[in-house]
Amino acid sequence: MRVAVLAGGRSSEHEVSLASGGAVRAGLEKAGHEALDVELSKEGGWSYAGESLALEPGRGLLGADVVFPVLHGPFGEDGTVQGLLELLDVPYVGAGVAASAVAMDKVLSKELLARAGLPQVEYAALREGERSVPLEPPVFVKPARLGSSVGISKATTEDELAESVRAAFEHDSLVIVEAMATGTEVECSVTGNEQPEASQPGEIVVSADWYDYEAKYEPGGMELVVPARIPEDARERVRELAVEAFRLLRCSGMARVDFFVEEDGRVLVNELNTIPGFTSTSVFAKLWEASGVPYTELLDRLLGLAVERFERERRYRH
Repeated sequence: MRVAVLAGGRSSEHEVSLASGGAVRAGLEKAGHEALDVELSKEGGWSYAGESLALEPGRGLLGADVVFPVLHGPFGEDGTVQGLLELLDVPYVGAGVAASAVAMDKVLSKELLARAGLPQVEYAALREGERSVPLEPPVFVKPARLGSSVGISKATTEDELAESVRAAFEHDSLVIVEAMATGTEVECSVTGNEQPEASQPGEIVVSADWYDYEAKYEPGGMELVVPARIPEDARERVRELAVEAFRLLRCSGMARVDFFVEEDGRVLVNELNTIPGFTSTSVFAKLWEASGVPYTELLDRLLGLAVERFERERRYRH
């Protein structure tokens, strides 16, 4: 296939996205596809081979059979680019507009999962101007609509909590405060459309105090243990909840779902990422490789799922 890989973007995760995009292009070419390098600048411009791209609704993108967005954070993972790709009338990898927007908003997605009864850590949402937190430290404070641990801090005292909230509001007008979970941090990859499948869960072991930005992207910052060193019934519960969360948020194509597994075996959903990282240190592909699906086969699967969803939904467009 002729695949346009979108990388870069306007968010603070621009450089991470470029690294992910490079890995995806290399994998696609190894699998025999033609990969087109489309870069989105920090100012919002689109370019290919050094030339600006003019985007016309209904006209596709560079004659690509499929578009592969490898964009993280706002203006890429939040439904905005997905809406543009719908206007261009081209198949694209990953979740659609609604699922992308909902999953990007940690407060909204947690509220939907809670309504469905999925177990989660205790949390509270703060909107601009609010500073009173109904949770006591230790907690994690996060901008509600960013990723890659950008703007996240750990607070163990009331003074640290106040400072963490102030810092998080520099990144977003909506902030989420989460009770600090104990136990094992576990991640699970999901692929599929109507019949999603979950990978073998993996355990995140970090050398730092917590899984921050450096631990995620610096070599040696984290170790992935597959399968996760948790009881077998807890591993199956992780896989079950990963698929359930994927379906509840109406995802398609791919996602990575993050969990905490407490010492008593109770599994708590943390969050879902619709465009997980694809760098050399990223978990999504490593979990599938450990589950018997090598990188190039995984990319083939994602392209096929994108075309499948496009053709199915096209029947209902008028």
